[in-house]
Parts: sequence; structure tokens; C-alpha cells
Amino acid sequence: MKGRSDMAKNEKNLRTPMILAWLAAAVVVSAVATVMVIRQGGKAGDAGQSSVSTASGNQTVEIAAGNGYSPRDTVARANLPTTLKIKTNGDFDCSSSLSIPKLGYQTQLPPTGETEVNVPPQQAGSTLKGVCSMGMYSFTIRFE
Repeated sequence: MKGRSDMAKNEKNLRTPMILAWLAAAVVVSAVATVMVIRQGGKAGDAGQSSVSTASGNQTVEIAAGNGYSPRDTVARANLPTTLKIKTNGDFDCSSSLSIPKLGYQTQLPPTGETEVNVPPQQAGSTLKGVCSMGMYSFTIRFE
């Protein structure tokens, strides 16, 4: 009888470390996924959202700022005057400090509101990149 009791005890002793290992692995995977989303500069799955509209020969590109920029990658039409609308809603991170080097543009976005930036017509194949003050978050507009 003593043998069965010792076996049950050993099984229980082996299960606890295995459960702890699985829990540790789950925590690590969750942490890595969170860091990847944050370093990408935005919300998971936001690339590919349509944020470009055209009216009366002018196009508007909308970008949301806050925990990065969304969408991160946008395709716009070349050779059209463009208005970049950057929207904030309770934004207090570094994405509120925006720089667009190609335009020589820098600003501190309001915590909540909309900021418009006039972009002259861009040639096909050119890109316009906006970055936060720390270089952690960015967005790119590709003109085609």
C-alpha cells in the first residue's frame, strides 16, 4: 500500500512544475505579442485601413495619433495637393510630438483635436514619413 501512496505523491509533484512551466510560457508569449504590437506603432491589424478620400482635386489622408499612428502604411495618389488630417483623442504619449522631416514640419499635437498639414503634390514613387519625437512610432504615405 505504501507504494501506491508514494506514486500518487510523485505524480502530483511532477504536475505542479509542468503547470507552472505552461503558465510561464503563456506569460512570455503574451508579453512578446504585446511588445510587437507596441513597437509596430499602433493597433494590431490596422495596416490596410482606407484613410484616403478625394474631393475637388484635393485628397485627404487621415491618421489617428495615440499609442502610435494608425494606419501605419497608406497609399495615396501622386500629383495631387494633399491635406494630412491628424486626429488625437486623449493622446499623451510621444506620438503627440510629430515630425515630418521631408516637409520640415514639427508640431506638438493637441491632446484631443484635429491638426491639418498641407502637403504639396508628390511625385509617383515618393514617400512621406511621419515620426514621433522618440522615433518609436511612425507612419508612411506612399504616393502612386
